[in-house]
Amino acid sequence: MHRYDPARRKLALGLAFLAGTVDATGFIRTGGYFASFMSGNTTRLGLHIAGQPSIAYIPFALICGFVTGVVLGSLLASRWPDWRKRALLAAVTLVLGAGAIASMLGSTVGFLAASALAMGMANNVFTKDGEVTVGVTYMTGALVRFGQGLAARMSGRSREGSRGYGWLWMALALGAIAGGMLHKLAQDHSPAILCAMAFLLFCYAALVEKGRTDDPPADEGI
Repeated sequence: MHRYDPARRKLALGLAFLAGTVDATGFIRTGGYFASFMSGNTTRLGLHIAGQPSIAYIPFALICGFVTGVVLGSLLASRWPDWRKRALLAAVTLVLGAGAIASMLGSTVGFLAASALAMGMANNVFTKDGEVTVGVTYMTGALVRFGQGLAARMSGRSREGSRGYGWLWMALALGAIAGGMLHKLAQDHSPAILCAMAFLLFCYAALVEKGRTDDPPADEGI
């Protein structure tokens, strides 16, 4: 996070917020499955195999959908590297739109499958040399870096690499709260609202990339 300029940091926070909202919405609508938190789905997969093997296909399918999204997003990013963020967020918007249509047609499975695919794609937005630099849908690594930063400060050392990760976790947590509120206040329209949120991020990404088509080099500070 600390290597990116303020505009890209805001985009990362926006993506984390979207991921939290999508995850919470999917979790509520499906009774305990995730669109972006594959560690949680892996745990559910193990528990189902041990106790309810007949429904183990659900978390497994979501994991496969997420990985498929990562693969497609990576291919898309390599095809249009100069417009990577815009291309990926356009794809995320379209896929979430398909999920919203599936939800309107009464297919909760279709909505969650599209959401998992979209979140897999989203993890390619911040990459360098094919490697993810900021994971926007999973926060274990972010919390580890945040904790390491706290330890460094407590011992009087500086740890620039930990900057921003606490805010990234906060963005996802606030997104989860927003997802819960969306389900409560606008349950039928929440999938369409998720699509609209992704479209706003696409518009912001277009502004971010307008004057500069590539991310800062790895040694660029801010």
